Amino acid sequence: MEVYNVTVATGTSEYSGTNNYIFVTLVGEKGESERTILDNPGLDFCRGAVDQYKVTSPSPLGSLLLVRLEKQRYWVEDNWFCRYVTVELPGEDTVLTFPCYRWLIGDTKVEIREGTAKTLASDDSSPQLQAHRKTELQERQKTYRWVTWAPGIPKCIDAKTEADLPQDVRFDNEKRSDFEHSLHYKLAIRFGKSWNDLDDFKRIFWKLRSPIAEYCMEHWKEDWFFGYQCMNGSNPRMIKRCKKLPENFPVTPNMVQSSMAPRTDLDKELKAGNIYLLDYVIMDGVPANTIKGKLQHIAAPLCLLYQHPDEGLIPIAIQLGQIPSLDTPIFLPKDPPLAWLLAKMWVRHSEFQVFQVLSHLLRTHLVVEVFCVATLRQLPAVHPIYKLLAPHLRYTLEINCRGRTQLISANGIFKRVVSTGGDGLLILAQREYKVLTYRSLQPHNDFTDRGVSQLPKYFYREHSLMLWEAIHGFVSGMVNLYYPSDRDMQEDLEIQAWFRDISEEGFTELPNFGLPSKLNTREELSTLLSVAIFSSTSQHIHYIVYDFFGLFLLIFLQFDWCAWVPNTPCTMRRPPPTDKDAVTMEMIMATLPDISQSCIQMAITWHLGRAQPDAIPLGTYTEEHFTEGKAQEQIDKFRRELKKIEDHILKQNEGLELQYLFLLPSRIENSITI
Repeated sequence: MEVYNVTVATGTSEYSGTNNYIFVTLVGEKGESERTILDNPGLDFCRGAVDQYKVTSPSPLGSLLLVRLEKQRYWVEDNWFCRYVTVELPGEDTVLTFPCYRWLIGDTKVEIREGTAKTLASDDSSPQLQAHRKTELQERQKTYRWVTWAPGIPKCIDAKTEADLPQDVRFDNEKRSDFEHSLHYKLAIRFGKSWNDLDDFKRIFWKLRSPIAEYCMEHWKEDWFFGYQCMNGSNPRMIKRCKKLPENFPVTPNMVQSSMAPRTDLDKELKAGNIYLLDYVIMDGVPANTIKGKLQHIAAPLCLLYQHPDEGLIPIAIQLGQIPSLDTPIFLPKDPPLAWLLAKMWVRHSEFQVFQVLSHLLRTHLVVEVFCVATLRQLPAVHPIYKLLAPHLRYTLEINCRGRTQLISANGIFKRVVSTGGDGLLILAQREYKVLTYRSLQPHNDFTDRGVSQLPKYFYREHSLMLWEAIHGFVSGMVNLYYPSDRDMQEDLEIQAWFRDISEEGFTELPNFGLPSKLNTREELSTLLSVAIFSSTSQHIHYIVYDFFGLFLLIFLQFDWCAWVPNTPCTMRRPPPTDKDAVTMEMIMATLPDISQSCIQMAITWHLGRAQPDAIPLGTYTEEHFTEGKAQEQIDKFRRELKKIEDHILKQNEGLELQYLFLLPSRIENSITI
């Protein structure tokens, strides 16, 4: 008689435990153990429990292949989340770990493998393990299916609502309760009147607790602060170096001479590389939303900026349309102050639309969902790339499903308060998707292509590159650990199927996206994985910082830039001004969001301004999918690199009045969960 010591760990989240019957069977190359009931119903398998048992076998099992877990109803149906099972082999010091990290729902049976990662199906010498691997993928491909939610954007998971998703990719109960409670917004406000003055916005700012939001409220009118936000604010990926003025932006040297430093002019500064451009041509012709029966308004501005030697990056000319004319004047800092202020507001309004729909929704949420679906469909749990990606895909499917039903749907929040709500949102996303490139998702290429590698005080660039290098180094270490050569990776049929699912299914309709036809080198795989992890962590955190919609919000930072409504208006109720001399405060207040819209923006921002209950920081792996020592060494090295970045950023910000801490690794969540 052989006796095996078995440990079973139950999940730590609410309702992870069960009072149902749990059975275990050990499956070895020489046979199976006795089917053993593990507890007295209701006594073991409590939330967070780590319970120990003895499982017997009439004869030695040989190499242990699988652990079979079964759950049967006892009194009432009660789901169970199993974290892992360990088995101590008789007469040996060896303890094998079998990661599970899944829900057992109903009367069900699951078989889990020992945690050593296996890249190739052929690495499994046992026909039983090969069959298990094949069956797992067949079942996953039935469960996780591609669907086209709308033409001209990436494909997504086939689920009409989050309720259609399997429990294994749903929110935990605490997360669900917190999230759904947070959706009880103060949206019943019905005031349709305009504010009387900009200071009136302070009436909804009374619970302000963010130092940066206070700073924004005090300095948002200043030109240097406008320039600062182009680099480190809500959407730092728009600014580009301007080598030659666009033909449709007829700024002359005389127009901007007063904004220049002494003994220079526009032509000299263009050649010196000190002129930058914001061009919102993608907004041109996008249909505006109708809110409460009133048509909102959209502009497609051009904004010229100058890297002043003393004042920093400042705006020097703004045109609020793509076609210059008498009705589309060029606004300048020397114009009447209210005219210049309103022109900057229009740029910030366009900025809001672009970062919400394109930089945030499309380039992080929807891009990462492609990786998520492909991973679930094509990589078994024993595959090292599945183990690598799984922590960075947590909750993404549910938050995206909720976004499609509650944020960007026909009756969603965007439709209620945002100028691009309705048809405009999808048209904007489709335009961006047509020109989306794989190269632009890699930060070092993006900064180079935009010509901003030397732009001073571009903290977003500096910190992003540090994080990219840390992530890429970690991923490369893992890839090289499991693939000794490029040929080993090329022969991995599962990873090639995963890649085809990404390129041919998820990113369909993108002939110029730039992915290779197949993965040929370990470096190509490492870069692709780095894009997935960077987009779901560092890139996403920067955009959710500024998203005042709770559906896509890293709660404790978003307050900073969007809470002061005039700095980032979600909609504009009057068209752009055509006469600089005719701009009045009454016109500005009639253009900005009304009391109702402002209250919604502020109420959501404040109501959701608290930490998530189960946020997991970048580099923290609460689910230990990897069991090998060498893989753990790579993870530890990654954590040390993140700690160096954390220390550098904190030291860099010591004594600064306006601190840039948004990309602190400790504040970056490990996946898109909000």
